[in-house]
Amino acid sequence: MRSMPLTFCAAAAAALIAVPAPAALASPAAPAGDDDRRTGTVSVTPSTIAPGRKVELWVDVCGKGREATGNSDAFSSEARFRPADDNGLFAEARIRDDAEPRSYDVWVTCKDGRGKATGTLTVVHHNRPSPAAPVKAGGGGAATLAQRSTEAEGPGTRHTVIGLVLAAVAAVAVALRSSRRRRGPAGS
Repeated sequence: MRSMPLTFCAAAAAALIAVPAPAALASPAAPAGDDDRRTGTVSVTPSTIAPGRKVELWVDVCGKGREATGNSDAFSSEARFRPADDNGLFAEARIRDDAEPRSYDVWVTCKDGRGKATGTLTVVHHNRPSPAAPVKAGGGGAATLAQRSTEAEGPGTRHTVIGLVLAAVAAVAVALRSSRRRRGPAGS
């Protein structure tokens, strides 16, 4: 008897969980006025990297021709931004050799003090196997390394949203089927 309200509550909860995800992913827009404080997001490429490598940083909150500095606990030194083609700023930063495998915050401050941007990057340690015997021809160990890198990523936001939508559809289908069973046959 209580399965109908329970089913609808589950469907409503799944819908509420799925709705805020796109809103949370949207980055705040920078105000048009030059005198206002601007906030934005730092684009970090690649977002997952090993220690000792370099990342590219892009930001557009400071405006064309301006300067900015970027910092992170993962960086070996401060990143200095220079103007890029698309009215934004560009910098490269090297990841510390002793950086622990985890997520790190990245923050950028415009030189004029009017803009700030934040982002994240993930440091991973790749334990590459060393061959104990001669490597056989035909691919070596490259196939296993490629497979490990895709497994480490896991499902993303898109997969989560799709799963929640499918769960909501299943809950509605169960509710409809339960309500049809309660009504009984059509000709009775």
